[in-house]
Order: sequence, then C-alpha cells, then structure tokens
Amino acid sequence: MKRDRITSDGGQHRKKVVIVMMPSNFMLHVAGPYDVFNTADQVLKEAGSLKGYDLKIVSPTAATGTIHRAGVDMICRQSALQLKGGFDTVLVSGSDLKDVNDPEYEAFYQWLGKLEERRTRRIGSVCGGAFPLAKAGLLNGRRATVHWQLCQRLENTYPMVKVDVNAFHTQDGPIYTSGGVSSGIDLALALVEQDHGKEIALAVARRLVVYLSRPGFQVQFGNLLPVFDNSDLAERLRPWINEHLSEPLDVGRLAGQMHMSPRNFARVFHKQTGLPPAKFIEKFRVEAARKYLEDTDFTIEDIAERCGLGGMVSMRRTFLRNLKTTPSDYRRAFRTSVPEIFAELSA
Repeated sequence: MKRDRITSDGGQHRKKVVIVMMPSNFMLHVAGPYDVFNTADQVLKEAGSLKGYDLKIVSPTAATGTIHRAGVDMICRQSALQLKGGFDTVLVSGSDLKDVNDPEYEAFYQWLGKLEERRTRRIGSVCGGAFPLAKAGLLNGRRATVHWQLCQRLENTYPMVKVDVNAFHTQDGPIYTSGGVSSGIDLALALVEQDHGKEIALAVARRLVVYLSRPGFQVQFGNLLPVFDNSDLAERLRPWINEHLSEPLDVGRLAGQMHMSPRNFARVFHKQTGLPPAKFIEKFRVEAARKYLEDTDFTIEDIAERCGLGGMVSMRRTFLRNLKTTPSDYRRAFRTSVPEIFAELSA
C-alpha cells in the first residue's frame, strides 16, 4: 500500500478516547468511530508522529459483559464507572432506547453529567446516544442532532434541547452529536480533523473509502410528510392528489373535492396537519419527484412536469428549499447501487 504523504509534527501527546457501548442493534455505532480513531493512530505512527489516540470501549454500567442486540456478544474490559482521571473525548454510542429509563443506568447518567468537571475536552454521541446525554442534562439549551426518525422524540422528551433535524453532526461548545448510524463515522472524522488537520483526516477517509465531509443533509433520508390519521383531510385526499399532481391544486380546488368552503378547509387542514395546504402540496410533489428520481430514467424536466413542479429551474429551487440538495445530486446519491449489468444478469 502506498504510504500517505504526511508531515510529522513530532509531538508526543496521545489523546484518551472513550467509547461507551450502549445496547443497540447496530455494531457500526461503536465500530465506525473506533475504526476512524484507530486508523488515524496508524496513519500518525506511519508519519512518525506520536500524537495518536489511546482507545477504550467501555460499558455504561458496572456489568462489563454487554450483550449487543445485533446478535454478537461484545465484552467490555471496563465499565465507564471504573475510569479515573480526565479524558480528551467521550463518545456515547447509539442506544436502542429500550433501557434508557432503567434505574441501572442512573449511576452512568451521573457520571456523564460530571464529565465537564473532570476536564473532558469533548463529549459526544452517535445516533440515539444523544438521549443519555440529554438525560444527563448535557444538551440543555444546546443544539443537537440525532437520527432523523428520532428527532421529534428527542424534541418532545427533552424540550430544552435545540434539535437540528438536518445536520449529520453538530457541535455546541464541548458537546458533539451525530445523526444516523453511519454519521458516527462523519463525526469521528471531524474530530480527527479538529485534532490533526485536514491532511490526516483525509488520509483516514481515503483508507476507509468514505467521504471526509459527506454531501447533503439528514432531511434527504426521511419522508417530508408523515402518515396522518385516516380520518384527517390529508389522508383522505392523498389518492386524489396523486392522480392530479400535474395539475394546479389550489385551496379552492382541494376544498371543493372535500365539499367544504376554502376558508373552513384551510383552517381544519392546518389544524390536523400543522401545515398550510399549499405547503403540504409542495412537499407532496417533492416526495413524488424523489421516487421518480430514485426508480426511473425519466428526465428531470419530465419529472418536474409530471409532479406539477414547473420547469427544471423551479424544481431545483423547490428541492433546495425542502431537501437542501438539487434534483441531479439527489438522483446521483439515491439511484440503485446495483450496476445495470448485474440487473440484466439477475433478470
């Protein structure tokens, strides 16, 4: 393997990184950040630098044998509660939240809450690991993110947290949070870049064959429109809207379909969905366009017409407003990962 050309700084300070392994269905919650820091340590050693990382994976409770719900037993040699002294970085891995209120974890939440006092430079989370941080009071008044499916739950459970539904990872003071499962890799790379500069972080990203800074936002992954109650106007209108998506759909036409006055329709619709009818229709059009971009070879201009999004310029503006990306970039990111030759062979 070709050596990465990296200039050594000759430093000798090694940073202590602790990853707390919470019960989870995803090994990548732990393995992703661990591999980033471990690879960074290797890259730094090859460059002649001693400024690497000392890594520990620990359990959150006194029991050091952690059963990983992915079906693999992962045995921690230590509990977080046994660790002494200060740390550079503590990351709480993704949690499936089944045990978050278990009294067994109370001592761990107290330990977390005192980390800032113990000279811990950075405290972070991967995915659902944000919930233990919030329970320990570390996210009060701070901006934070979590997996897009859990954003509303975090906001409802801990209203003092400023939840960012878009970001892959965030920083607010010494607190760092990351979104979905693989976002722990994004966060760890950002921390390595913060410690050792872009050159080192880029070398790590290349070895792991991942983006140093992933394009896009979490909002691209989740549905813009939730499923509403079957009795709500939005759900009752969905089939009809889908059939007439390429046509003008103003409040008057929607209200007429439901045999209501436009004023009463707009009032009831907003109350039930939290969205004005026009905003709902815009999001509905974008959702339909997403599926066409993912599953068909229709041109962007054709998709814009089919979904009532006007022309290519108008569709681009609407995508940027709702998904923080362009239709072209969305298609490149979310088209099938199976090459056409393999699709033909399996047909």
